[in-house]
Amino acid sequence: MGTPLHWIAFNLFIAIAIALDLRVFHRRPHKIEIREAALASFGWIAVSVLFGFGVLYFYGEQLALEFFTGYLIEKALSVDNLFLFLVIFRAFAVDERLQHRLLEWGVVGALLMRGVMIALGTELIQHFSWVLYVLGAFLVYAGARMLFFHKGDVHPEQSRIVRFASRHLRISHEYHGDRFFVRNAGRLFATPLFLVLLVVEITDVTLAVDSIPAVFGITRDPFIVYTSNVLAILGLRALYFLLAGVIDRLRFLDEGLAVVLVFIGGKMIGEQWVHIPEMVSLGVVGGVLLIALLASVLIPGKKKK
Repeated sequence: MGTPLHWIAFNLFIAIAIALDLRVFHRRPHKIEIREAALASFGWIAVSVLFGFGVLYFYGEQLALEFFTGYLIEKALSVDNLFLFLVIFRAFAVDERLQHRLLEWGVVGALLMRGVMIALGTELIQHFSWVLYVLGAFLVYAGARMLFFHKGDVHPEQSRIVRFASRHLRISHEYHGDRFFVRNAGRLFATPLFLVLLVVEITDVTLAVDSIPAVFGITRDPFIVYTSNVLAILGLRALYFLLAGVIDRLRFLDEGLAVVLVFIGGKMIGEQWVHIPEMVSLGVVGGVLLIALLASVLIPGKKKK
């Protein structure tokens, strides 16, 4: 469960990191270059690895393996989700200088929402054991659906949240820098940037529906579920700017993630009869994702006419 001191220290570290990022390092909107994105991305990965070794030191090998497996799954799902953020920013023509700030505030909302979802999931699993079978079946369904869902067909500008906000909010016709609200003739208007933030937040909720059950398939420890989610999310912003130019080329990532979700779902359903060691789970997840990555790099795609 994690000691109270470790919960406090981890959340304090996250709060300080977000505050520094918003108020110091990216106080002024600017375009994130590849070098800056690479340093930040590898920095968060290094922090996550060090945290995993901290789990090994304080809690032992079992929970450390659970953390690394959960983190790897969350990271892979995050990479896959980057495509949706890319589509959103393109659809709303968001200035490259504002994208990092949007993702930052999106991360803050995601942390709050996922914290609530993790707490709720933990309570349900502790009181109703059959919830694990439901989550496992859902992951198998999600994995099968991923094989046939074409992300290129996504049109965020036509989503229900956009239509609802357009009917019930006064929205300005143009962006106003990094501001979410402006006043015009004494009336308060939401800017298109606020509309994009709503779409990003709602999108993250739908993505969490897949990712959080997947981590519960690896561990029941709330501290491990929470920390693996948070660290994967915090590295998501930098990873977006690092991979935005090549994300379209990861053609087989969906297939790899589909296999991973089906494997974790099957593990949750059958764990009462068949125990799969965490080292094996980590090997399967890492191996499948590595094969998907290598296939995307080595197998040439069909050239468009």
